[in-house]
Formats: sequence, structure tokens, C-alpha cells
Amino acid sequence: MHDPLSQVIALLQPRAVFSKPISGAGRWAVRYSDFGQPSFCTVLEGRCRLAVDGHRALTLEAGDFLLLPATPGFTMSGFEPARPEHIDPKLTPAPTGEVRHGTRGGRPDVRLLGGYFVFDSPDATLLVSLLPAVIHVRGVERLSLLVRLVGDEASARRSGRDLVLTRLVEVLLIEALRATPGDDAPPGLLRGLADARLAPAIRQIHNQFARSWTVAQLAKTAGLSRSAFFERFTGAVGLPPMEYLLAWRMAVAKDLLRGHDLGLAEVAERVGYGSASTFSTAFSRHVGQPPGRYAREH
Repeated sequence: MHDPLSQVIALLQPRAVFSKPISGAGRWAVRYSDFGQPSFCTVLEGRCRLAVDGHRALTLEAGDFLLLPATPGFTMSGFEPARPEHIDPKLTPAPTGEVRHGTRGGRPDVRLLGGYFVFDSPDATLLVSLLPAVIHVRGVERLSLLVRLVGDEASARRSGRDLVLTRLVEVLLIEALRATPGDDAPPGLLRGLADARLAPAIRQIHNQFARSWTVAQLAKTAGLSRSAFFERFTGAVGLPPMEYLLAWRMAVAKDLLRGHDLGLAEVAERVGYGSASTFSTAFSRHVGQPPGRYAREH
């Protein structure tokens, strides 16, 4: 039995890059421009404000965890009015020690541990679109512990560091998504899985993506009429059922072409196509290049 969340995280291929302590005191505010890569933080003590572009402002408190899968622009600040200092994370060199905002020295008003990582998957845009843009979780100690472990491992130079960081980030992502209420999530995988009628159909798509599904068959799995299922699935997941199935098949196909020594016919069969030529046509239309060329380039 394949778990959809685990499959999405595995195909995203997260790789930890950077972690740092952050603190603020007095009057302070920083404005980060759009970064595009996933970032995270946990609040160790104190509190601060966070305003992510396109979303309501949040108060982050001790024990909170935050994940931005595609990190748009945002402003972080204390609670006293201050003119934001502008920072472009794509141009600013990564700091070597703690990042301090506002008053230097003395006890800070807030302490955080944050960082960013990258998704190595060429399908990252598609897969990230299935996740909430802002994941804010309160009071889950496991997440705070995982962030501390990531920070500890990132700052050390122990053997196996890269593998340990990759596994920690995978677990961090899954724990964050587990702790996010799916019924309050925007359209995407979490919201679809939170729907008791849609969840069995989504799991069937992931378990048997090579099967020649029809909307009527998936609707039967969900216990809904064809039209009701189509409308409900599209509204909850953000893609019509057959588009979701096709997107998932192509994401798996890309992974097989990149990391496995498989012939085109075998890849075609694994993702539900009766012949290499049929698969090649579908892949070329969806990806913009033939599967053979894609495999060579990746």
C-alpha cells in the first residue's frame, strides 16, 4: 500500500542545505524577497510577527513550527513599529553565525532556529502545488526536535552527514504535513486526503497508477456519482481526476527515467501505457521533449 504523502515527499527529493539560529530584540523588521526554495523555522523562545505575501499575518510563539514549501516574499518583525531592512536571500551571502535583528547584545525578545533546503526533483513545481503555501503548526514538540536535529547535523561534519540530513528533512516534511489540518488546507493533496469520500480514490490512484482508470470507476470508489465526484475532486485537489492521474504518472515516469536503468518499454508499462510509442507521445506532449532525450539530459 503506497501512502500518497510519502510518495510526494520521496519524489520531491529534499536535500538540506543551510540552518542557522536567528534572534531579534527591540525595534526590528526584515523584509525577505521571494526565494522560491523551501524554508522552515521553529521558535525556541519569545514571539514575533510574520507576514507572508498573500496570507494573513501570524504571531509566532515558542514551540511553533513554520514551513514555506516555496518561500514567497515575507516580512518578519517584533511588535514595535520599525522600517524593514530589505534582504534578498538569492544575493546575500549565507551568515556563518547567529543572525541578530534589532538591538545588538543583551537578551533577545525572540529566538528561532531556521533554515532552507532544496527540492532536487524537476517536478518540484507540480508537487509543491499540491501542498499548502504556508504550514504553521503550534505545540508539536516532535517538529521542534527535528529542527534542532537538522541544525545540529548541518553544523557538524560527521560521516554520513548528507544522508542523515536528507532523511531528517524527509521526516520533518511528513510530520509537518501530518500535523496540518487537511480540511482547512487550500486545494491540494492534504485537502483531498482529508475528504473521507475522496481519500480512497486518491489512494487508489497512487496504489494503482498504471491501471486504466475512468472517472466513473474512481467515483464508484468514492461512493459518488460521476459528476459529483468530478466536481468534488477538482475543487478539493485543484486538478480534475484524469489530469491528476496523468500528472502523477508523468512524475513517476521522470523518476524512473532519471534514476533507473530501464528501457522505454518497461517504463511505459510501469506507468500504465500499452506501448513505448503511446507513452512517448503522451510524455512528449506533457513534458515538452521525448522521454529518450529527457533521460539523456538527466
